[in-house]
Amino acid sequence: MKATKLSFTMRLAAIIFVSVLSSGLTSGLAPGRATQQYRVPVVNRETQHVLGNRLPARHGRPRLPLPLTRPASINISTGMPTGFAAFGDSYNAGIGTGFEGKEDDCRHGLHSHAVLIAADLLVNQGGRNATAFQFLSCTGATTHEIMSGSEESQLDTFNASLPIDFALLSIGGNDLGFFAVMNACIFRFYNFYSGTCEAALENTRAEIESDEFENRLEIVIMEILDKVRWEKKPWFFITVTGYARFFNDLTDDCDEMSLGIWWDGPKLKKDLRAKMNAMVLTVNAKIRKTVDTINSQFTRNKLVFVDYDEQFDGHRFCEMNVTEPDYERKDTWFFLVGGPDNMRNDTQPKHNAEPETLSPTSALVNPLACLEPAQKSGDWGKLALCYMAMSKHRDPTLHLVRGDFVAENSMWYVPTYYGKTFHPRSLGHEAIRNKIYEVWGTLK
Repeated sequence: MKATKLSFTMRLAAIIFVSVLSSGLTSGLAPGRATQQYRVPVVNRETQHVLGNRLPARHGRPRLPLPLTRPASINISTGMPTGFAAFGDSYNAGIGTGFEGKEDDCRHGLHSHAVLIAADLLVNQGGRNATAFQFLSCTGATTHEIMSGSEESQLDTFNASLPIDFALLSIGGNDLGFFAVMNACIFRFYNFYSGTCEAALENTRAEIESDEFENRLEIVIMEILDKVRWEKKPWFFITVTGYARFFNDLTDDCDEMSLGIWWDGPKLKKDLRAKMNAMVLTVNAKIRKTVDTINSQFTRNKLVFVDYDEQFDGHRFCEMNVTEPDYERKDTWFFLVGGPDNMRNDTQPKHNAEPETLSPTSALVNPLACLEPAQKSGDWGKLALCYMAMSKHRDPTLHLVRGDFVAENSMWYVPTYYGKTFHPRSLGHEAIRNKIYEVWGTLK
């Protein structure tokens, strides 16, 4: 069955106007890996977007450029709720961007672009009818973890009986070995045993050039469409996001700088920066190709690809006149190991505690047993912790390049402290959200 022809404006109008988000959601953030419904945080309204013209815009609050006119066929008086879901990896989960209470296993962050979109819907509507926001993205996830039937399946956790009108999807980095490249080429968490940068880049290149990832991504997307029964929801669509290049690869000074964990770490040479940037662009092209292939199977596009890479220009590592690692620079939109977030002062969570430490007996830093579970999880923080613990076990004389990579009592910090590195900070997630809105506004 072919998709019914329904304009993008009408689909998005259905999302915005049929019903409203509300802070009255009854279920909060669960401590498990997958969360069905998420309590949308109340964020300062002056930093949010107004969706359409339903509410008057306040001074200084950017407007979303969308022609939102409610279709006559939509009857909002029924009070029928709407909803959306976020699938994918840590780039969607928002690792490192704050949490209230206890951080969950998926490292969901308060300033993930998915949460920001949900909060914008909340402030735009101002009503009390709840919507379903299913925050299923999880740090370490691959396409396998989204697919039905896997041990940590996001699709099996996804509740299709709840209202669902659109979805967000970010996936690919873990499938294609981003962490292995980061470890071997940049940080060398496992010191001399991390393998060569050339081998890690070649393995990722081989993964990208094969058809396996493209095939798995197509399966994931089609499973999402099938589970929501798209033929009965002609307005439903999936927004698929790519990744951003990590470096300015034209500057000269960075050639002698390092982000390595241990003393005498690898230098950020131009050639390395260029290769890693090319890796990201190739992954984005692969994702875009898959989106185009799937869209060609429908009368109307069911997917939209959002490439936010250019929004990060001037906000990468190794920018002009920046000495890396620069822990004070808020204009860098990626996290450093143990680095602070750059969220605006008026969006700071109420309970932004100091990073927690692990018990010395934690299984995460047991050098004889931590590797297999860390690899299974795909969690960058768990992998980094295990590799560092194994390095110190093999060579107790090793010295970390920064004393604050561990606590004062030489205890390791929790995984997020290390795993958030090279992930977007809060201002980066705001830029991703804004680019999503921009792309939505150009489609018909």
